[in-house]
Amino acid sequence: SMHRELASKVKYLVIAGDLVDGIGVYPGQEDELALKDVYKQYEYAARLLSEIPDYIQIIIIPGNHDAAFPAIPSPPIFKEYAEPVYELPNVLMLGDPSHISLHEVEFLITHGRSLDDAIPSFPGCSFSHPEDAMVELLKCRHLAPIYGQKTPLAPVPRDYLVVERIPDVFQAGHVHMMGAKVYKGILVVNTGTWQSQTSYQRSMGLEPKPAIATLVNLVSLQPVFMEF
Repeated sequence: SMHRELASKVKYLVIAGDLVDGIGVYPGQEDELALKDVYKQYEYAARLLSEIPDYIQIIIIPGNHDAAFPAIPSPPIFKEYAEPVYELPNVLMLGDPSHISLHEVEFLITHGRSLDDAIPSFPGCSFSHPEDAMVELLKCRHLAPIYGQKTPLAPVPRDYLVVERIPDVFQAGHVHMMGAKVYKGILVVNTGTWQSQTSYQRSMGLEPKPAIATLVNLVSLQPVFMEF
């Protein structure tokens, strides 16, 4: 099948945060969790990731559901919680944001916490099209241009959220909505979620688009969207 053929060509898996659902992140979350222990969540995540062939390099940054520093920029997910994930031979745990080069294609990866502020602040942006707000972040050359609202910012001496190097691919997540567009030759993609609507999201009127994988051809930068 086409799925299988594309899967055989995958060399990298980039997860833009929220590897697990965590605990105490949103009201009523505990009632929806199958695993209420964060250690067990990472154990289970590691078991699932271990089914991915070793030749595929897995890159993971932290999200706000992860056991990680609670503001950005953030170091990688805490090792003491996610030990089983760290032990996988093909996993690279990085911070948020991260700038990496895969086959000479430059990726800028952030979880996208600042989208909570950017989407309501920039005219014409909506939660159903997070890629539009991501383009606005690129125009600002900053991953969290809005201060003093919902985005927790770490008081560090240097501003790591400035977009200094222009990427080929800009990836974020966080808002549980898949979306992509090309802006000035940059593939801007929000890689969505694998979690269907929670009761908290329902109460907020948020309708996620789950279980869509984004595959990027590293030669053409053409994305392919695969629904599961």
